[in-house]
Amino acid sequence: MEQVASALGDSARWRIVELLAERPRSVGELAELTGLRQPQTTKHLQTLARAGLVAVYPLGQRRVYALEAAPLAALAQRLRELVGTVEAHRGERDVLARYQAAIEADSLAANRQRWADGRHFTFERALPVPPEVLWRQWTDPDQLVAWWAPPSMTITDCVIEPKAGGRAVLDYRDAERRRYRSEGRVHAATAPEHLEFDLSVLDAAGAVSFTGHYDLRLTATPAGTALRLDLRITDTTVEAVPFIAGIETGWGQVLDNLITHTTDKEARS
Repeated sequence: MEQVASALGDSARWRIVELLAERPRSVGELAELTGLRQPQTTKHLQTLARAGLVAVYPLGQRRVYALEAAPLAALAQRLRELVGTVEAHRGERDVLARYQAAIEADSLAANRQRWADGRHFTFERALPVPPEVLWRQWTDPDQLVAWWAPPSMTITDCVIEPKAGGRAVLDYRDAERRRYRSEGRVHAATAPEHLEFDLSVLDAAGAVSFTGHYDLRLTATPAGTALRLDLRITDTTVEAVPFIAGIETGWGQVLDNLITHTTDKEARS
């Protein structure tokens, strides 16, 4: 497949393929129609032949080339599969577009310290598991590490100790090995329904970029659990724009991770 794609990547060879798609042709005819010299045309045909795209027929003193449809059909099928994959994951591109738009909007607003203080976010989800199961997802480090980070991030340390004064830590790295660390404390913990904590996102020097105050409520329902997460922002710095802009999108992805991880885990048990 790679050889076929490489062979078709040259504009002159692509033109030769277009001409051969109409009917078999000789080297001389192809050279005349493409405006290439015959030695150039021969070299291009040899490349196409090595890729399996053309077959040569010696006819006396003439050599006639014909296009082979099978490699093109295989490439077309692979391209259709790729298009299908792109369409199936269109939401990932939408996430990037929303994040970019949010960064641009917040960059205009971030003209002073504490520019986003008081900003509030609310996230709600319905999950088909009891509150006790979700409580463990939030308070068991082995469970928490499985879902508490956006896609493509690798968690290196995370914990929410379910007691007043307990530690709250999230430390992860991206694919370029840049480190992101947040630290805070738990203020209230009533199993399995209420967890309140804060997390301060730290910059590379260890200074606070902003602080998030989280209030998690897990309410039992006939279908499982209604999850509500309220997040209030304080201590915002001008440099916190990318973090603040990504909160809505990022936490949406994280909670989707939680749903997937929890339901898959329950299905296996």
